[in-house]
Amino acid sequence: MIIRNQDEHFIFIAQPDHALLSGEFLKHLDSSYLEHAPYKDSVIYAAYQHDCGWKAFDKQPFWNDQANQPYSFIDFPTIPKTVLYTQGIQQVQEKDSYAALLCSEHYKRFLIKSSLPEAEAFVQQEAKRQEWLISTMKDFDKQSFEADYTLLQFSDNLSLFVCMNEAGAEDKDLHPFFKEGLSLSNSASKLPSDYSIGWTGRDAIAIDPFPFSSDFSVTLTYKCVQKAAIQQQGLIAAYEHAPILAETIWINARN
Repeated sequence: MIIRNQDEHFIFIAQPDHALLSGEFLKHLDSSYLEHAPYKDSVIYAAYQHDCGWKAFDKQPFWNDQANQPYSFIDFPTIPKTVLYTQGIQQVQEKDSYAALLCSEHYKRFLIKSSLPEAEAFVQQEAKRQEWLISTMKDFDKQSFEADYTLLQFSDNLSLFVCMNEAGAEDKDLHPFFKEGLSLSNSASKLPSDYSIGWTGRDAIAIDPFPFSSDFSVTLTYKCVQKAAIQQQGLIAAYEHAPILAETIWINARN
């Protein structure tokens, strides 16, 4: 779950809805950045599905009593994360092995520095999964895979920018993740590594350099849950009773 804490309510964005934006971003990417990708459709599928393991967990969010707000994907406990990560990768693998390989690497990198035994076991499990998946692919190329992973990372980060920041936020009010713009730690693809990005209104985001074929819009779905309702009904009931809302956001070139 992605959480925005506002004065009288919380904004909840389910991880699969965040992933939907990721897929849309790769769908609209300029074709020149996908020329290397024999598994183009699989890369886009991985972006759409990379957080599918969160689906059941996000139907009934968890309360972080220490922070006095709902758990987000940032502070959600590591051990249950390994459960939902594994479940999500397995779901993707049933449909697309290459997409599962990308998702496996995505989550493995999140936990590779953790000293928890369960996290270490997850990393080892995914290393074995990746070895087996690669053995089934006659035309696997490590360099192309790293480029594809960069595309997944880019789409994930751009979607997080949309989801974690208030619509229309000024640059000084952006989430700390994006104070210096948007950067990629992996530059294996032709994608630029650094981007200037910001809101130009409540329904538009501008990015430079612009990696898409043209301007386009995405639809973000979310729930707005009153803090008073949580106190009266409890978190799960308040969340389940809140209506699903939607906002259309345009992605434009930055002048």
